[in-house]
Amino acid sequence: MKKHLIAAIIGASLTLPIAASAADYVIDTQGAHASIQFTVSHLGYGFVVGRFNEFSGDFSFDANKLADAKVNVNINTNSVDSNHAERDKHLRSEDFLNTSKFPEASFTSTSVVDKGNNQFVINGDFTLNGVTKPLAIDAVAIGQGKDPWGGFRAGFSGKTTFAMKDFGVKMDLGPASANVELAFVVEGIKQ
Repeated sequence: MKKHLIAAIIGASLTLPIAASAADYVIDTQGAHASIQFTVSHLGYGFVVGRFNEFSGDFSFDANKLADAKVNVNINTNSVDSNHAERDKHLRSEDFLNTSKFPEASFTSTSVVDKGNNQFVINGDFTLNGVTKPLAIDAVAIGQGKDPWGGFRAGFSGKTTFAMKDFGVKMDLGPASANVELAFVVEGIKQ
């Protein structure tokens, strides 16, 4: 679940050719123009879909030097929201996110690989439940340009999947529920 947040940060390094020098962006969570969602199979019979309501991050990129792009995302794991209060309480427990001990998940990019056609792979270090491991996010550039308020924005979407046990999640709901898919939409405001 926490990896969803990290995935959102990785996709922020867009390749739309606009500027020749690196630009810094802040993820627009104030206007609710960004989201981090997770999907987990429920015992192989259905799905639990949720989100993290509180996260922040920034990214920097130069369309001409995509390999130099940087992405950082921090997620408040206490903000997990599966639209079911009792389940959310369980998700915050030591069985899953252990939020009393690890109230934050984070993603820091280590490289960005241009796949062409506005598609990228953002590689980075994802920290969840006190465990840090490499994570790759498949991202797609949505667009970039001026906004009606005189600013400049860039947006992307992305997905990644990881095994819960790789990040120390104790609860074992069986093989059908072993993995979490994180999906994100990110819009950044140029600083």
